[in-house]
Amino acid sequence: MTPEAKARQRIDQKLEQAGWAVQDLKKINLSASLGVAVREYPTDTGPADYVLFVNREPVGVIEAKADNTILTFVEDQTDRYARSVLKWQVKAAPLPFLYESTGQIIHFTDGRDPAPRAREIFHFFKPEQIAEWLNQQDSFRRRLCEQMPELPTRNLRDCQIGAVTGLEKSLALNKPRALVHMATGAGKTFTAITSVYRLLKYGGAKRILFLVDTRNLGKQAHQEFMAYTPPDDARKFTELYNVQRLNGPAIDPAAKVCISTIQRMYSILSGEPIDDSAEDISLFDVQQADRQAKMMRYNPAVPVETFDVIIIDECHRSIYNLWKQVLDYFDAFLVGLTATPDKRTFGFFSENIVAEYTYEQSVADGVNVGYDVYEIETEITRKGAEVKAREWVDHRDRQTRKKRWAEAEEGVLYNGKELDKSVVNPSQIRKVIQAMKTAVETEIFPSRTETPKTLIFAKTDSHADDIIQIVREVYNQGNAFCKKVTYKAEEDPDSILSSFRNDYNPRIAVTVDMIATGTDVKPLEVLLFMRDVRSRGYYEQMKGRGVRSLGHDDLKRVSNSADSAKSRFVLIDAVGVEKSLKTESRPLEKKPSVPLKDLMMGVALGHRDEDTLLSLANRLVRLAKELDDKALRRIEKKSDGVSVGMLGKALLTALDPDRIVEAAIAAAQARGITRTEETLTEDELTAARLQCVATACAPFDNPELRDEIETARREREQIIDHINLDQVTFTGFSAQAEERARKVIQTFTDYISRHKDEIQALGFFYQQPFRRRALTFEMIEELHDTLSRPPLLLTTERLWSAYARVKSSQVNGSDSKRQLTDLVALVRFAIGLDAELKPFRDQVDKRFQEWIFRHNARRTTAFTAEQTEWLRMMKDHISSSCCITRDDFDYAEFANKGGLQKAWGLFGKELDEVMDEMNGELVA
Repeated sequence: MTPEAKARQRIDQKLEQAGWAVQDLKKINLSASLGVAVREYPTDTGPADYVLFVNREPVGVIEAKADNTILTFVEDQTDRYARSVLKWQVKAAPLPFLYESTGQIIHFTDGRDPAPRAREIFHFFKPEQIAEWLNQQDSFRRRLCEQMPELPTRNLRDCQIGAVTGLEKSLALNKPRALVHMATGAGKTFTAITSVYRLLKYGGAKRILFLVDTRNLGKQAHQEFMAYTPPDDARKFTELYNVQRLNGPAIDPAAKVCISTIQRMYSILSGEPIDDSAEDISLFDVQQADRQAKMMRYNPAVPVETFDVIIIDECHRSIYNLWKQVLDYFDAFLVGLTATPDKRTFGFFSENIVAEYTYEQSVADGVNVGYDVYEIETEITRKGAEVKAREWVDHRDRQTRKKRWAEAEEGVLYNGKELDKSVVNPSQIRKVIQAMKTAVETEIFPSRTETPKTLIFAKTDSHADDIIQIVREVYNQGNAFCKKVTYKAEEDPDSILSSFRNDYNPRIAVTVDMIATGTDVKPLEVLLFMRDVRSRGYYEQMKGRGVRSLGHDDLKRVSNSADSAKSRFVLIDAVGVEKSLKTESRPLEKKPSVPLKDLMMGVALGHRDEDTLLSLANRLVRLAKELDDKALRRIEKKSDGVSVGMLGKALLTALDPDRIVEAAIAAAQARGITRTEETLTEDELTAARLQCVATACAPFDNPELRDEIETARREREQIIDHINLDQVTFTGFSAQAEERARKVIQTFTDYISRHKDEIQALGFFYQQPFRRRALTFEMIEELHDTLSRPPLLLTTERLWSAYARVKSSQVNGSDSKRQLTDLVALVRFAIGLDAELKPFRDQVDKRFQEWIFRHNARRTTAFTAEQTEWLRMMKDHISSSCCITRDDFDYAEFANKGGLQKAWGLFGKELDEVMDEMNGELVA
C-alpha cells in the first residue's frame, strides 16, 4: 500500500468509529446514514478525497495525506475543494467544514468562524454534531466574538471583573488556552462560575467541564454552583442549568456543567474502573511514574465534541504529564485557574495570562490577610540524635501501630529529616507543641482566652496520630479539642472539616494532605509546619489555607475572644520550611521505552546519568509492589538481603540533594575540614554525588542479581501459545451444574405463580389477552428489581443460563447480550405462553414482520419507505422499552431525525392508532 492509501485506511476507520458511513462514489447511498463520507467525489477542480454529507446535503471535505505531511501546507487545497462546484449538486455555497488528515493527525477548520483557523483535533466529529451545528445560526466562536454582552459589575470585585472580561476577550480572539492567575481567597471559583453562566447563556456553549484536584474540592465547587445567583436572574444556577458531579462512568446528556477530577474523566474515557480513594489524593505534588501512561483511544460514547470549554481549577501539575492526554482528547478551550503558577503553568497556557492578581495585591485590597513567620527549633530537629545499641526502646509497626519493648539491635544515628519516618521522638513533638502553646498565649495572641483555630501539617498519617495525642496532653483537653482531618480519619473527614470551619471545636486540626490545597477554612489564624515541603507551588498552596480574610462577627462566632476582624495569620515553622530550598517536582520515568534488563545493564556498564537512574529506580519500586513473596525472597538472596524496593530507593536517595550535601560534609570532616552547606565547593558536591551514586549502583554489577530481577519480572507475564492446537474431547454440563439450574428454574416458576396478583407485570401475563396493552417498562423494571435482590438473586442472565442448561433444545440466543426486556420472554416461557425461549427482540422482530404484512394487506396503499423506516425505529424502541408513547419521540434516535413533529407529518392522525396497534401486537 502507498503511504496515502494507508492514511485513507486509518481515516476510514476513524470516520466509521464516529458514526459516518464511508462509501465509494459508485455505491453512493446518501440515505444509508445520517452522515455519509464519499471517497473521490468529483468537483469542477478535480476529485476531492472525501466529501461529507449530513442529511443528504454536502457539508465538508477531507483532504487525505500521507504521514509526515505538514498539514498546514495543504489547507489551500482543502479550501479549493470546499469552494468548488460538486458534480450533481445544485447548491454552490462553500462547504463550511474542512479537514486535513494523515489518519494520525487531524486538522479542522470551521468556515463559519469569524476568522476561520485550523486547529488539531483528536478525532473526527460525529455527524450528529455537524447536524446540530448546521441548525445553529452562528458557530460557537462567532458567538463568543460577536454576541457576548457587557458584564454587569454589581457584586463583583475589580479583580473578578478583570478576570471575566480578560477571559472573554481571549475566547473572542479564538485563543485555545488561557490562564487566570488570582491569589487564594480572591474568589476564583465564583469568577469561573460567572464566566460559565455567561458562556452558557450568551455564548450558547453545549457543555462545560470543571476539573478539580480532589473529590473533596469537587463537592466544594458543586456547593458554590448551587449557591450562585446570576446578576440578571433571581433563580439559582442549578435551577437554570443541570450541574452533574461525576461519580460514575457516564455523563448525563442533559448536564450543562460537569464537575470531575481528571482521574475520573480518564476512567470514563478509557473504560477502566477507578478506585474512589484515588480521587481523595491531590495530584498537585504526586508523581505519576508508578503507572505507565496508556494511549487514549476514541470513545464514541464520549466524543471529542462533548465539551466546549474545560476549566481546570488549581491547574494541578498532573495536567502536564500522564493526565494531559485527557485534555488533548476534547476539542475545547482550556482555561486554567491558579494562585501559584510556575514556569510550566505559563508554558502550558501559551503565556496567555488573561488576568493576574497577586497575593500582595489581595492583601493591599483587604481580600486576604498578611502573615508573620514564627520559628521553633529544637536541638533534635536541628542535630538529630542517637539510639545506642542494646538500649531498651519501643518498636512500633507503622501500619498496625502495635508496639513491642525490646533492645535496639544496633546503634541508630538519625538526623532531623528522619524524624517521624524511621524514628519517632515523642519529646521532640512535645517540645514543639509546648513551644507553640506558650508562644500563641503569651506573644502571638496574648489577649485570647481560647486557642485560635490552628492547622498542623504532619508528615504522615502515623505522625498525625502522634501529634494529636501530644496536643491533647499538652493542652489538657479532650478528644473534641484536636482532630485529624485526613482521608484515613476514622470519622467522616467532611464532617470534621465542617466543624473546624463553623463550630467551637475542634480548635486544632492535624492533616497530611487533605486540606493542603484549595480547601476553604477562613477562621484559621495559626499554621504549624511539622513537615518540610520541597515544591514551591505546593508550599504556597499550603500557606494559602491561612490567608482568607474574615469579618469580626464571623470570626467571633468560632473564636469568642477575638476583638477585631481577622487581620493576619501566623506561620509557625518548626522544621525550617520557610528557609529550605524549593524545587519543582519531577517525573521519575524518563526512559519508558527502555526495557528493565537494558537499564540494569547500562548501570552495570557505567551509565550514571540521572534519566537512567531515575527510570531504573521507578521500575524497581513499582516491581516491589507487584511481585509475590517467593520472588522477592529470591531477589534478596542474590542481593545480600537488600529488597528490590530498597535497591530502587537507594538510587533515588543517591540523587537526593540533601543526602549529597550530607555526604559531602561527612567526606570533608573525614579529611579534617569543617564544612557547612553554604561553604561546600562545587567539586566537593560533584565528588559526593559520584560516590553516592556509585554505592547505590554497585549491586547491579552482580549478573546473578540482574538475571533474578529480570526472571521475576518475566514470570509475571503469560505466554500466548499460537502453535499447539487443541481439540474437543467432551462437551456437556456437569450433573451438579444441571441440578443447580433446575433449582433456579423451580424457584422462578414458584415465585411468579405465588405473586401473580401482587406484581403488576405478572398480572399482565396471567390476564392475556385482555390487558395486553398495559405492560410498561417501569413494570418490567419493578419485577426485575424484585427478582434480582436477595434472597432470590434471579437476574435475567442467570435465568437464561439455567434454561439453556436444562432445556437447551427450546432455548435460542444464549450467546447474545441480555437486555432487561428479555424478562418478558422468560415469564412467557415459564408460564407456558411460548413453547420456545428466544430473546424478546427476536420475538418483536418476528411479530413486527407479521403485523406490517397484515396491516399493508388491509390498506389500499402500503406504508411508504420512509414510514416503514420510522416504524422500524419504533419497533426497536419497543424491543428495549416494551411500549412506545408520544413522549418517547424526544429520545435521540427519534429527535435526531425530526422527533414527534416529523412522525406526525408522516402518519398524521393515524400515529396514535399505529402506536396502540404496535404496543399490543408486538408485546402480545
